Amino acid sequence: MDIVNTKEKWTNRIRTVTIGATADEGGTRANTVTVGGETTLPFLTGEGEIPNRPVIAGTIADVVPEGWPDALKDAIGDVINSPAEWAQKCVEEFKVDLISLKLLGPDPAGKNLSADEAAKTVKAVLEAVDVPLIIWGCGDEEKDNDVLMECSQAAKGEKCLIGSATESNYRTLAALGTADGHNLIGEAPVDINIAKQVNILLQDAGFDLNNVVMCKVTAALGYGFDYVYTIFERVRIAGLKGDALMALPQIANVGWEVWKVKEAIADEDILPGWGKLEQRGPQWEAATAAGYLQAGADILVLAHPDAVKITAETINEMMAD
Repeated sequence: MDIVNTKEKWTNRIRTVTIGATADEGGTRANTVTVGGETTLPFLTGEGEIPNRPVIAGTIADVVPEGWPDALKDAIGDVINSPAEWAQKCVEEFKVDLISLKLLGPDPAGKNLSADEAAKTVKAVLEAVDVPLIIWGCGDEEKDNDVLMECSQAAKGEKCLIGSATESNYRTLAALGTADGHNLIGEAPVDINIAKQVNILLQDAGFDLNNVVMCKVTAALGYGFDYVYTIFERVRIAGLKGDALMALPQIANVGWEVWKVKEAIADEDILPGWGKLEQRGPQWEAATAAGYLQAGADILVLAHPDAVKITAETINEMMAD
């Protein structure tokens, strides 16, 4: 009887993106982080190549995020009040591969800090740690245009990953990425066509897609996760099939979304029988991260140190072969 070969072979390779620059490359990082390069779906090493492991970025912020439960803030410790010290703890104790800095302070609906203050925070974090840096704006595009330009210049030559470029601000982000030698996050809502359109717009603006990481709005487990999973998966399959505009690494901003949902922040008196929040919260984050790993995420942004540990163990187990 003939044995059917069930192995899939794809026609294309996902682009690689390198984040960070060493002294020889004009930066100050001790090492760089390269993601992408796959010729197969996640962890199917018997069907193709996975030259670069998924990586973990530790979440920090310039101001203490509102709404985070004590279970998360206590696990991070007093360093939560100092972005530079927080970054150091993420690297030295939590063993993350990169730092992901969320600039909440400049948000006009919050503290409305200046672009100069944000740039000072970026410089302090770069001086405190020697791993590559991801820089996110506050989400207000008008303010972010000023803030990210200042921060881009403050980190010039470090080849950071800056986000996010969208349908409405892609020209500004493409210009600063090109001028200061950074990578960009191309962000779209949960829509595969818009995700592709953002890449087209960046390319038309003269930005090299070899320096772009794709981001879809990341959903937490139980809050649209199943739909976002399919978008990650469809993007990866399209890239492997030969769509050059979709053959890019992907980032999942897991921690930032998980610690907004009831299951990760509510005490047991609100969710009786669900267990202690100190255990449930990081497990919810780790479970969400595990799903995105299977969907095709190359970079996972995590907040709780226990979630970082569990996810790192998951990556090690899945990459064992």
